Amino acid sequence: MQRPVLKAGRMFRSLRLTLVLSIVVPLMLFSGLAIYFGLTAVERNLNERLREDLELVSRAVSGPLSRAMSEGDEIVMGESLESIFRIGRVYGASVFDDAGNQVASLGVADSDVRSSESAERVIASGELGGAFRRVDGESVFSQFTPLVAEDGRIQGLLQITRKRSDFHKRVASSRLWAVIIWSALSLSVILVVVLGHYGAVGRHVSRLLEIMYGMEPGNWRVDEPAGGPRELRQIHEGLQDMGERMTSAEQEISERVIRERELAERLEYQEKVAMIGRVAGGVAHELGAPLSVVQGRANILRREGLQAGQDRHLGDIEHQVERMTLIIQQLLDCFRHVPDSRRTTDLAAVLRDVTRRLGDDPKCSATCVKTHGLDQLAEIKAEPTRLELACLNVIRNACQASQTLVEVSLLRRDKQWEVRVEDDGPGIAPEVRERVFEPFYSTRPAGQGTGLGLAVVGSVLKEHGGYAEVGESQYGGCCMSLLWTEVNADEL
Repeated sequence: MQRPVLKAGRMFRSLRLTLVLSIVVPLMLFSGLAIYFGLTAVERNLNERLREDLELVSRAVSGPLSRAMSEGDEIVMGESLESIFRIGRVYGASVFDDAGNQVASLGVADSDVRSSESAERVIASGELGGAFRRVDGESVFSQFTPLVAEDGRIQGLLQITRKRSDFHKRVASSRLWAVIIWSALSLSVILVVVLGHYGAVGRHVSRLLEIMYGMEPGNWRVDEPAGGPRELRQIHEGLQDMGERMTSAEQEISERVIRERELAERLEYQEKVAMIGRVAGGVAHELGAPLSVVQGRANILRREGLQAGQDRHLGDIEHQVERMTLIIQQLLDCFRHVPDSRRTTDLAAVLRDVTRRLGDDPKCSATCVKTHGLDQLAEIKAEPTRLELACLNVIRNACQASQTLVEVSLLRRDKQWEVRVEDDGPGIAPEVRERVFEPFYSTRPAGQGTGLGLAVVGSVLKEHGGYAEVGESQYGGCCMSLLWTEVNADEL
């Protein structure tokens, strides 16, 4: 599971990074540009405001300076220049005549403005003007104001300078605060996006990925409840539906494989049985006549009389001939094709007839056979002869395996009739119970069984749609049950 978790982590990081790059970064860039243009506007407004401050100061002192310059009163001119420093924060102030020569100055100012285009424009137009320039190596803003005499003639200029840094300190402070606020806002937005993504989407996506990687053959069902936004819940429901369909498909495929395997085994078994049946029929046909001849010759020899001690050998021949005849008859019973001649038959009556004739059977004469439930009506659809043969073989097998007791019971079970035969013999081991109905398979020692008796029972059960169960008897031996469908259930 380590590899899927790593993949889920990569996909989670990829989705989160996509959100940051596609939403947060453009949002921050847009806000940064907005702040930049806002600060530019603020800077322009601040510059304009500082220029207007200088303009107001220059207008305030231009009148007294004009009169003092007309009268040549240097004392008033000096006091007016000093008042400029008291009114506002300036760097220097100077008074020039109309030729550009310095008349008076205080602080840092130009000594000659004859080369200044701004000063020339002010003298020519009579309007205020100013520009950034360098004075004594310092970048300053120079504000020029015309000094007008009483007759309207421009008689000089007033220059007031202020350091460039005075203009930009507030702007720099504003920029600093803007950068701090923008950075804090960016970090906050990124944090909100990351945490919000994880809480609302990321953890649910990771869980869906874990569920997807956990889906495998035999484990397709998704039992966990859906969570997260509506779209993710729809994906979760889609996974659940897909898991259900995959489970159904897998189960259907498994059942189909099992059916095909059973069908193949059944076909193989039927082919083998058909082949054995053809061989058995041919052998039985070819051996029937010679055995009859041997049996007839043995009877003739017995009637003619034999020497003392030879009767025993003749008895052995007759016994082996009878045994061979029984084997051939069982082969024919096992592999004989019987047409569908089933009719309504009382199973209890068949069992009563079979158990009544057991006393004449040498294999059951020494065994106590008990019966239960044979006094009821148990109608099934069957071929009476084949039904009797199957019941007789099971009871005879029980008699041969038992020590003293065999119990035959007729029970009703779920629209079926059960013929239960129990004995107190050694029983049948669980690992071989499924093989006892195979032809030529016997649990008895060699020479004591042909392995065809229960094969006949299995053949009859297949013909009638019944089945057998082999278990352990309450008496310690084998319990064999033959189940037949009752008439009413079969018709339904």
